[in-house]
Amino acid sequence: MICVAAVGDIHLNAANRGRLRPHLEGLAAKADVLLLAGDLTCLGNDAEAEVVAEELAPAIDEVPVFAVLGNHDYESDEEVAVAGILGRAGIRVLEGDADSVEIDGTRVAVAGGKGFGGGFVGASAGEFGEPEFKAFARSGRLAGERLRASLRTVSADATLVLLHYSPIAATLEGERPELYPFLGSHHLADAVDEAGVDLVVHGHAHAGCEAGTTPGGAEVRNVAQPVLGRPFAVYAVDPGRSVTTLA
Repeated sequence: MICVAAVGDIHLNAANRGRLRPHLEGLAAKADVLLLAGDLTCLGNDAEAEVVAEELAPAIDEVPVFAVLGNHDYESDEEVAVAGILGRAGIRVLEGDADSVEIDGTRVAVAGGKGFGGGFVGASAGEFGEPEFKAFARSGRLAGERLRASLRTVSADATLVLLHYSPIAATLEGERPELYPFLGSHHLADAVDEAGVDLVVHGHAHAGCEAGTTPGGAEVRNVAQPVLGRPFAVYAVDPGRSVTTLA
């Protein structure tokens, strides 16, 4: 059993410095690892990334911390600098790759990436028509392919997937349906179900709901902070068996 703390869409900047840090003090007493599901900043610049690194310092000192970037973290075209600042602070930033840690004798792999939109089976974008629309649909497909490739490198007792965009429609319920193609893609779920995964966490859908499953039965949690209504969630993951919400 491993305990996974997770949150996304914390949208930190100078104005809300100090909002999250106090809740991360003593995190090791609650969780074995922390996953950050993107939109860590508001405008994706280096100054905001420094705030994120400062706020996450208590957690970094206590547990492994993994992150992906979200659409807000790309806003200023400084995503490379943002990822670099977070990485130097000790946060493992994933984009189409995977990493692993050992927790009490259990090898835990985390595969991650931002993901992208495109929609879900029955209402998804195809690579047809205008170049702009083909590019949109292609981006969703390629995001799924990158996740699939990273999962193929994994050999672990427990496998976690960390995304910003959703792999399923179920955790988007509460959002306006016309927004679904911009909130996630079935290509991500396809990759998850091919690999066999214990838990997927994502953010991005502020008006969505917390829990769902992929068509293949993988547990999915929307950990966007507005959905959680708390600083972060904690899930007990029993590899190959169950996911239970602890906090």
